[in-house]
Amino acid sequence: MSKSVPAFLQDEVSGSVMSVYSGDFGNLEVKGKILFAVEYVESLKELHIFVAQCKDLAAADVKKQYSDSYVKTYLLPDKGKRHKKKTSVVKKTLNPVYNEILRYKIEKQNLKTQKLNVSVWHRDPFKLNSFLGEVELDLETWDWDNKQNKQLRWYPLKQKTAPVALEAENRGEMKLALQYVPEPIPGKKLPTTGEVHIWVKECLDLPLLRGNHLNSFVKCTILPDTSRKSRQKTRAVGKTTNPIFNHTMVYDGFRPEDLSEACVELTVWDHYKLTNKFLGGLRIGFGTGKSYGTEVDWMDSTSEEVALWEKMVNSPNSWIEATLPLRMLVIAKIAK
Repeated sequence: MSKSVPAFLQDEVSGSVMSVYSGDFGNLEVKGKILFAVEYVESLKELHIFVAQCKDLAAADVKKQYSDSYVKTYLLPDKGKRHKKKTSVVKKTLNPVYNEILRYKIEKQNLKTQKLNVSVWHRDPFKLNSFLGEVELDLETWDWDNKQNKQLRWYPLKQKTAPVALEAENRGEMKLALQYVPEPIPGKKLPTTGEVHIWVKECLDLPLLRGNHLNSFVKCTILPDTSRKSRQKTRAVGKTTNPIFNHTMVYDGFRPEDLSEACVELTVWDHYKLTNKFLGGLRIGFGTGKSYGTEVDWMDSTSEEVALWEKMVNSPNSWIEATLPLRMLVIAKIAK
């Protein structure tokens, strides 16, 4: 069990957020273009994507006006690892030259059900990847016999049309229980503050980002408090996609009115060496879009998450259990 006090009584409530998914999709303006060619090599039974270069990319480093970019391709709708290819990273330029061939071993007839997604990303020293733009080709209608289609062609980079279309696969589930414990004050009929107990039991069917390796843990924050000192986490559990944590986190100092303004943010991470990769999360609250009168992006609970919070608030001193699907979150910035 771990315990802390959320600092709700702040002068301001922060509504700012950042994406910590496998990449940052919203911070950079999409601009520029990419030069590549597509060809099916009959003798090898391979699809070749020759990635030549990009031009006039958005600058991830605004001060120095450059990006450290690479190109990633998928054959959709298969989002598995074997259908993801990428180039090397070309650093410190907005006009990177790659001259690399990305190869897929695939029967030509199977390409009729595929779409080729070509996306450009910035890679920073902390391995948080920023989306710079994408191109999508429908291979069902692609004319493989047309010689012009085998030539290098410039394509304008576009913003994502669907929210995180490539990464929206199942992120697993979390089994947990919540309890609100009012604290009666001697001589007073009504409690003035109370505790929220969060029992993280286990996760189920977590996605594998590193082959068969997984070393997962859960972080918890009670928004709007984003200070590091109030952030709690479980131990890491390795070598399983169904980790059992059985960890209870306790946050005290809750006034009854805070229950309508607060939100429990639970995020699941894969720890590897010096980096943590986001796997999925929950945001449990009333989902009103506001906190203490301020509009905030993080008060965005799903109907299932809202239902769990409502049951907890309406059933004090009782554990309310649920198994909820993990989802992509836009994570609130951590205050120092």
